[in-house]
Amino acid sequence: MHVNDHTEPRRTDSADASRDTGEGDDLGPLTIGRLARLTGVPARTIRFWSDIGIVQPAGRSASGYRLYDAAAVARLHLVRTLRDLGLDLATVERVVTRRVGLAEVARAHVAALDAEIAVLRARRAVMRSIAERDGTIEEMRLMHELAQLSARERQRIIDDFVDEVFAGTDPDAPGAGIAQSMRRLPEALPDEPTTEQVEAWIELAELVSDPAFRERVRGMALGPAEPVTPVPYDSQAVLDEAGRALDQGIAPESAEGERIVDRLVGPDVPAAERARLADMLERFTDRRVERYWQLLGVLNGTPPFPSGVPSYEWFIAALRAAR
Repeated sequence: MHVNDHTEPRRTDSADASRDTGEGDDLGPLTIGRLARLTGVPARTIRFWSDIGIVQPAGRSASGYRLYDAAAVARLHLVRTLRDLGLDLATVERVVTRRVGLAEVARAHVAALDAEIAVLRARRAVMRSIAERDGTIEEMRLMHELAQLSARERQRIIDDFVDEVFAGTDPDAPGAGIAQSMRRLPEALPDEPTTEQVEAWIELAELVSDPAFRERVRGMALGPAEPVTPVPYDSQAVLDEAGRALDQGIAPESAEGERIVDRLVGPDVPAAERARLADMLERFTDRRVERYWQLLGVLNGTPPFPSGVPSYEWFIAALRAAR
């Protein structure tokens, strides 16, 4: 039963008094009262649906009462089912009068329900995140607003960021290749987004709106005037050796730090070349940029990767400290 079914204005018809005429229990001519008892639909609702043409009476009694037949019983059951499924009366009327196919309406309704379910799931994820983090009202407001964005709206936020940061850059610049990778958001949040995924989207949206972050990424995109690596090195070896040095508390400027650099780039590389390598690496080494990729990974459901920035920061410092 829907409130709107009873609040629309209808014409006054004294002959429509809802009463049982005492006929037997067969499905002969039915008054509104008997039809209501057979179908479980209130008499005033049946009367309203009759007024707007959804359930037509088969005729009138000698006293002027509306009379219905077995077809009206079947139609009422259909109308009630469609209304219980959430279809509005205008759509129901088009279905029962066969001006639109039921399958077509069902497909449209499924799409609408899917969208509603997605919104509800996003809201639940926001509330779950706030509950687990003991968040503030302002955090909840922001998370709610961002979580409700459609996939297209979320992608537009990222696209605007990438378009601004990479505008006018040389397609052949060393950092230009990261532009397309930075656009790779999932088409939608998962059906059951985790707290981590909701928070990842919130953090990502805040990150790309930060002017300082945009400027930093643009600096990467522009790249150095001479992109050729001045000194060859093995990136995995840097992660292993520098990571081990960090774990062991070895200072970059120490003698052991210099020996590690010698192993990574060769002992005969002069300080000036090491400094050039440090400058190039520093341009592409940033904790917040790495965080961007980590957040994309969370949203896309890819396995997490360990941070490599601390190792490279150590390596850069050791290169500059070398003799």
